Amino acid sequence: MTTLPSFAAPPENRDWRATAAACTTVVLWASAFVSIRSAGEAYSPGALALGRLLAGSLALGTLLLVRREGLPSRAAWPGILWSGLLWFGLYMVVLNWGEQQVDAGTAAMVVNIGPLLIALLGARLLGEGLPRRLLLGMGVSFAGAAVVGLSMSGHGSSSVLGVLLCLLAAVAYAGGVVGQKPALRHGSALQITTFGCLVGTVACLPFAGALISDAADAPLSATLNMVYLGLFPTALAFTTWAYALARTTAGRMGATTYAVPALVVLMSWLLLDEVPALLTVCGGLLCLAGVAVSRKRPQTGATRKIPAPQVEGPPHDAERQAADRP
Repeated sequence: MTTLPSFAAPPENRDWRATAAACTTVVLWASAFVSIRSAGEAYSPGALALGRLLAGSLALGTLLLVRREGLPSRAAWPGILWSGLLWFGLYMVVLNWGEQQVDAGTAAMVVNIGPLLIALLGARLLGEGLPRRLLLGMGVSFAGAAVVGLSMSGHGSSSVLGVLLCLLAAVAYAGGVVGQKPALRHGSALQITTFGCLVGTVACLPFAGALISDAADAPLSATLNMVYLGLFPTALAFTTWAYALARTTAGRMGATTYAVPALVVLMSWLLLDEVPALLTVCGGLLCLAGVAVSRKRPQTGATRKIPAPQVEGPPHDAERQAADRP
């Protein structure tokens, strides 16, 4: 089996900017679910993905020109192409399509195997390893996501096609993240995100006709939600994601996204007046607890007991040396 070059996990640091970037990504991706619910009523899956990517590419391209960062090195392009096709292109289309076939709860449960796949692929292809604390935290978070999904599931509104589409979205998401990680060693977060978004946009151009047709009939609110998706959950959030990903492991970053279901529940409550059930709240708290466990650094040094040195020689010599020690 062909594998990507092994990359040792970068040293953990306490850079507040990386933490702030990860939090920004999680909040904006959670807000995307609220906007997709509105825009998805007027735009077909492919048209919504293309419109979102066009808005994101325009914003990212403008910022790249202003900052004069130029093109990333040649070594970054395999990862850019891989993440652009899988994550920016395939993932967005099939997720939009899948959420039209199944209820939100089922979609949440299936798509949330993505972080688990990221951890497994990161260990296999990037040599990141699978720390016990990370696996424990992801297990707790996945249980929380399952509880949220079950509490939000409708009755009889799921289909086999919809489940398969959400599963494909999870695989595309995981593959895109693992492909993007090596590219970040050869370009800035803005470069990798901009050109990945452009690749996804080109891949979605076959939906241009549907986008034009849908935009002619869509209400202004749906179009504004589509533009918001491109500017914030895509352009900004994918850039802050890449910035944080370059400073930690793919598995740890994937685990962070388990906070999204909890935030979606909160935002739906505040913005859509959808009061969550007690079971939904408990599931959201489980998601957050799992993220906290997976992100916590193990203690070293102070709590570790150093064994006493072994003393060779006759028993009476060892006893005498032990008695002489204070």
